Amino acid sequence: MAQVTQQHTLPEETQRGKAFAPEYQGALGTLSVNASLTDVRAKGLEELRAAEAAGDLSGMARCGLAVAEACRRLGHNEEADRAWKASYRAARSARDTGAMAWALWSGGTLARQRGALPLAYRLLRLAAELGERGGDIVVRGYSLAGLAETGRIQGDYQAVGELHEQLLAEARRRGEARHTVWALEGIAQMHRNTGSYDTALALFEEAADTARQADDRRGQAWALRGMADVLSVRDGDTERALELLSRAETMCHEMRLSSALAYNHKMRGNVHYRAGRYAQAREDYTLALSEFRAMDEARGTALARLGLAKSLARLGQDPAETVAELASLRHALERLGLRHAHDMIDKAAAELGVGPVPGHDASPAPDGRETPAPGGRGAGR
Repeated sequence: MAQVTQQHTLPEETQRGKAFAPEYQGALGTLSVNASLTDVRAKGLEELRAAEAAGDLSGMARCGLAVAEACRRLGHNEEADRAWKASYRAARSARDTGAMAWALWSGGTLARQRGALPLAYRLLRLAAELGERGGDIVVRGYSLAGLAETGRIQGDYQAVGELHEQLLAEARRRGEARHTVWALEGIAQMHRNTGSYDTALALFEEAADTARQADDRRGQAWALRGMADVLSVRDGDTERALELLSRAETMCHEMRLSSALAYNHKMRGNVHYRAGRYAQAREDYTLALSEFRAMDEARGTALARLGLAKSLARLGQDPAETVAELASLRHALERLGLRHAHDMIDKAAAELGVGPVPGHDASPAPDGRETPAPGGRGAGR
């Protein structure tokens, strides 16, 4: 069986409460969590070539991991797919258990981003097992977090709620600010989706503050998006929500966070839609849809299509066209394995007064409230 040649240990930054990027390893270990993803990709490719020239298999695996993650977050999914697989092959040849686990984590996260949830589960479970076997507590934690996030996206809150709480406790105990922020946001999202808005807002605010103190701009951007969502749906505070989204968007642009930016634009559409600004919502959803499609982000694509369909219906689209789009969306969401696919579509049809939608009997009564989307996050960290 493979042996560990390099265990990943917690850096000094965690002792100071600062965020760090454990996926940047080896020659890239000094890169900041806030480094521009285009810079990470360029540096990763440069160091990867140097490792290849030196015949350094472990170096190839770890530099390739950074390339894979930068490409995934930039939405370059085909390149990311090639990079994580090459990283895994190099790690396996080097008998480097930790690097193998990190490569599988990257592949599982990419699979979730692309909507291949069964594959995501399989790769992330393998990554967690290898991380535990190799004594790399960080990759084990990140892989378990990936499993929890995949379950949350599916809407299986009962199964993953306890795991989120466990991972939050572990992250706090080890002083991992970035992972603490992730867990807080995940728990907050589940509370938001089940209607516990006050609790959700408090947790998103704690996540934003923790991320700010840790200098984790990626985590802060996601937390601001969550705060905007709750303030919009709970209070109807459109302007405050848009202000928070603008702050988050600036961070996304600075770091070239393509997926986070697309979800930000989709949330801007949600905020405008709730405020009755349907023409503006249509523009936001159209932009988000083009961004999600460009990066092959299946779940984001489906959710942006749903928002766009609702906006167009409010702007006078033929009801038959709306029903046809909702039927197509039901099929797309079911293929992704989202447990709430039927309810999401039926509630949208009832809200718009166009039901029933072929393929399932529409049963929920219209309540005028936007259907919460399972999970609320997309590409992962």
